[in-house]
Amino acid sequence: MSETEPATLPPAWFKHAFWRVHRLLHRISGGRFLWTPESKRGWGAMGLTTVGRRTGRPRTVVVGYIEDGSDVVVLAMNGWDEGQPSWWLNLEANPDAEIRLPGKETLRVRARRAVGEERERLWARWLEIDAENDEFAGRREVETPVVIFEPRPEA
Repeated sequence: MSETEPATLPPAWFKHAFWRVHRLLHRISGGRFLWTPESKRGWGAMGLTTVGRRTGRPRTVVVGYIEDGSDVVVLAMNGWDEGQPSWWLNLEANPDAEIRLPGKETLRVRARRAVGEERERLWARWLEIDAENDEFAGRREVETPVVIFEPRPEA
């Protein structure tokens, strides 16, 4: 790609179908078919279960992640389309969730939005993996949240 050509995204139908297939594979395999940050992509795919803010029911999606020490970091990018993804809106209403990393047990976590220097540091880590993230994020009217999942203390 030349420097004058803008980065392109696949059409919305493809992005939605891609993640639906991943969600199906995640459910069938118990997460064994998801890639890890050690893959050539540099990021992994994990199962995320939130509580629906309207229904109160569990909602599971598959999202990309990186690890930052004992924390897991995700971009709430909605496929780089406008608006925030439903899972992020659910977490804003109830930050307690469960994540399933490839080859690991389900972890109980609490989500929070990174701000300030922490957000800048984590955004830079994502840019090391995919430099086009800045361009894609710049096309959105809303700032892309950087979401941190921290281990939840057991009661």
